[in-house]
Amino acid sequence: MTDNMLRAPAEAKYAEELDWLESVDDGPKPFSWRLSPRMVRLFVLGSERADGLEREISQKWFGDRAFVERAIVTLASDRGLLLIGDPGTGKSWLAELLSAAISRNSTLVVQGTAGTTEDHIKYAWNVSMVIAKGQSRESMIPSPIMTAMERGVIGRFEELTRATSDVQDALISILSEKYVSIPELGDGDGEIPENIVFAQPGFSIIATANSRDRGVNDLSSALKRRFNFVRIPVVTNKRSEAEIVRFRTSELLRRHQIDLEVPPSLLDILLQSFADLRAASASATSDDEKLESALSTAEQIGVLEDAILHSQFFGDRVLGAGTLAGSLVSSLARRSPEDLAILNKFWHGVVEPRGEKDKGGPWEDFLNGGREAIATLS
Repeated sequence: MTDNMLRAPAEAKYAEELDWLESVDDGPKPFSWRLSPRMVRLFVLGSERADGLEREISQKWFGDRAFVERAIVTLASDRGLLLIGDPGTGKSWLAELLSAAISRNSTLVVQGTAGTTEDHIKYAWNVSMVIAKGQSRESMIPSPIMTAMERGVIGRFEELTRATSDVQDALISILSEKYVSIPELGDGDGEIPENIVFAQPGFSIIATANSRDRGVNDLSSALKRRFNFVRIPVVTNKRSEAEIVRFRTSELLRRHQIDLEVPPSLLDILLQSFADLRAASASATSDDEKLESALSTAEQIGVLEDAILHSQFFGDRVLGAGTLAGSLVSSLARRSPEDLAILNKFWHGVVEPRGEKDKGGPWEDFLNGGREAIATLS
């Protein structure tokens, strides 16, 4: 089934694993959760020998265990969860994994943009049906959030601070009152009024926000009070970062059916280069001296993906340091001439000494490949 999907959602990709966890799960489950909080954590972070399971559960998100546990506890309460952090820190992936484990559905998503409207959060109308039969529940088009409310599952809101303030505030009543009124359907009567959609037990919202977007559309104090904040830091531990890059790279190779080995020495060069670029960015005295890129783990994965595909389709089907350097320069040089000048300085001050010391080795190839890419873009 997943072979026909360009990118399968987590609940489809790991369906067999989720089925097995559900079959052996004897822990208490909040509301309508498919897995207990302990099993949700195991699904996200992977199993250890001390867990006593008959099979190994793969690790899917690489980060501090405390962040995952706090996120799970929040979703077991009646508060929304807001994952906030720099770009590329895995916020969306964590939200998807949590939704898949808890609800077996991670696809009820609203994407926050300047064009997001209140209809995207609440409901809209099928115009042709309204003209033919009038306004009714049948002619209403529920939003992903409303659908999550009716099913008692997790709804997601990506890039919350990208949506305008009035759209954000539409979430306040949903998070506090746990229902949506539909005034077009009249006053309503009966024990369960037709003009109100009530959230079923198990409903919650996982929102993500980019900390670099602060000031774009800041959250109101009322909305902040209805979310528990979990801040996801940038991964700076080289071992953890290497695990993330390897995990994502192996997925890429499987998806594209590419038989290509990533030499450990090249992965070390990539990790070291990003660490050095971050250090240079941290010591910069002005924004003009910093790359526009966030230099996140996701950026590294993108650089490696570009290099792998280039080697597969236009190279010798062997990943070389020169190709990796060209991919890094091309991916990070977003402003011209500012970013090119920063990378040129980095190549002369940091990469060149390593290349001269590593004659005939991968650092020398990396040095030459970067020089060529910078010269081409200049």
